[in-house]
Amino acid sequence: MSGTHTGVPSVLAHDLPRPVPADELAACPVGEVFRRLGDKWSMLLVVMLGGRPHRYNELHRAIEGISQRMLTRTLRGLENDGLVRRDVHPTVPPSVEYSLTSLGRTLLEPLSALADWAVDHEAEMHEARSRHTST
Repeated sequence: MSGTHTGVPSVLAHDLPRPVPADELAACPVGEVFRRLGDKWSMLLVVMLGGRPHRYNELHRAIEGISQRMLTRTLRGLENDGLVRRDVHPTVPPSVEYSLTSLGRTLLEPLSALADWAVDHEAEMHEARSRHTST
């Protein structure tokens, strides 16, 4: 960051065009990451795989409420984005293990910062929601 933007959060370091063009918004890499991780299961899978590799059935048993179809779709999406690696071991029957790639591991620090922020401000957000729903 340049010396003129010292202490300014990176999301505020550049002025957005007004209005924001729809094609620019659709192509925004930050939006892509939030769309990937903002679904119901992706962030949970990244966090679980951040601890250690897991087999498919192990993940399915560990996440209450996720269907096999949704687990498969979510893992494929994370794999397609280069965040998760799928390793098939030549056993009988074949054993499949999922782990984070080196790119996926780089996501753990910003996810941790976001999680810490959410925990630190949970009460404030709950209070604000209560004020708005009671009016």
